[in-house]
Amino acid sequence: MLALTGLPLQIIASLLAVATFVATIWLWPRLGGHGWRALLGRIGAFFATQVMVLVAMGLVANSYFGFYTTWTDLLGTAGGPGTVVDHTPSNALSVTGQQKVYSTLGSAENRSGVIKKIEVHGALSGLSHPGYVYLPPQYFQSAYANQRFPMALVLSGYPGSAEKLISLMQYPTSTLQAIQAKQLPPTVLVMMTPTVVGNRDTECMDIPGGPQVETFFTEDLPKAVESGFRVAPDASAHAVIGDSTGGYCALKFALRKPDAYRAAIALSADYSVSNDPTTGDLFGGSEQLKQENNLIWRLRNAPAAPVSLLLATSPNEDNYKDTQEMVAAFKAPTQLSTITLDSGGHNFHTWNREIPPALDWLGKHLTVPQPV
Repeated sequence: MLALTGLPLQIIASLLAVATFVATIWLWPRLGGHGWRALLGRIGAFFATQVMVLVAMGLVANSYFGFYTTWTDLLGTAGGPGTVVDHTPSNALSVTGQQKVYSTLGSAENRSGVIKKIEVHGALSGLSHPGYVYLPPQYFQSAYANQRFPMALVLSGYPGSAEKLISLMQYPTSTLQAIQAKQLPPTVLVMMTPTVVGNRDTECMDIPGGPQVETFFTEDLPKAVESGFRVAPDASAHAVIGDSTGGYCALKFALRKPDAYRAAIALSADYSVSNDPTTGDLFGGSEQLKQENNLIWRLRNAPAAPVSLLLATSPNEDNYKDTQEMVAAFKAPTQLSTITLDSGGHNFHTWNREIPPALDWLGKHLTVPQPV
């Protein structure tokens, strides 16, 4: 079966839409009679043309925005809860696949790096989640054989697609370019969605009596990646980047768990969460827990964390005014920077404009470990 987000299906649907339109134009004079058959023919031709055009447009839009990544997602047959798998920390990460990275330097590992598909099994949270790891070319070069690398966790929005972080947002490509330009030290990327449990939007929380998603990302994942790759264990060498929901998660991880991540980049993020049909009950009825997960409240009232934050917004974004509140609320030793575009909405095009300067900023806020 053709992949739902694949280019072949989009091409076939577009060709069928064009063919249906041409056929309608060609047949229309023959359907110009006054009988019921001619009327039904005109209705059928018009309906078929509209349906094929909408199908083609829908497939292109779905591929671009990543609403549904597989047929089972579209049909609603893949919405079951996640399976808890118990593992020891030494078996916390498994590599399940690999793909090449192509650049002007070729596709060899020591020139462009490589992307590995992984599965992380959380020893503390009991959660399992797939993702991708980009290893930069220096990882395979003899000069870096004794080097441990900084790590950046990259999170999509909800429900999101980790594949889109590679193909549409081009994080590996942008990271390689930043490394080549000496803007960013050689850095390992871990690319995931924040949707760890079924289709539930947990907002990366440790939900009372529910999934411990914050624990998974702040404790299980760094240890798992360190066990599987030459990644430094120091929080000062760890950063987290996200757009939309992923951006909220990024900021929260840094502010609440600075021993896990010392730098966070948020593109078009909200700064607070509330219950809705996609989240279910996040707080177990606790107003205090809801308040503690409000990032503006944390900057104003909680002890300042020794972390660096970068917020990206534009006057067209819903978070524009709240971003100004974040800027007004922070205090030392927290460091806060912003990217404010002249225009831009809550979409991939906007985020692709923000990623290069964000990676440049990150290069100034990551600690590069000394060779072992």
